[in-house]
Amino acid sequence: MQRRQRNFKEKSEFDHKLIDLRRVARVEAGGRRFSFRATVVAGDKKGRVGVGVAKGTDTALSIEKAFREARKNAITVPITENGSIPHDVEAKYSSAKVLIRRAPTGTGLVAGSAVRTILDLCGVQNTTAKILSHTKNKINNARAAIEALKKLKK
Repeated sequence: MQRRQRNFKEKSEFDHKLIDLRRVARVEAGGRRFSFRATVVAGDKKGRVGVGVAKGTDTALSIEKAFREARKNAITVPITENGSIPHDVEAKYSSAKVLIRRAPTGTGLVAGSAVRTILDLCGVQNTTAKILSHTKNKINNARAAIEALKKLKK
């Protein structure tokens, strides 16, 4: 008897969003060899969030690898009962500097770029955030936001 194989992917509790997708190249003897680098944020909207960066020969492969890495690197963030963070926090990663402040109920999520994506997928609803550095590098801004969220204490 032949065994029947099941061909389905199990549904993850994590949602994910692509924040950066770039074509990168390495130079070989025959010319340039292109691949894709994806940066993905994964979160369960219940306090867990992570960032993953991965390369692959095509976009779908690199996004899937980055999603797996984001789940693997997920951190747990304390969220207050009003959907904010316990206290204000600031962090720096490479050239990126991020400030995340708590806010009262009804404020909503006031943040920009990659920081907004991270806070949204984390499940935070009432927070303001500001990118204090002059860098537009989304990967460094995302990692600075993760470093800030790591500093939070209950």
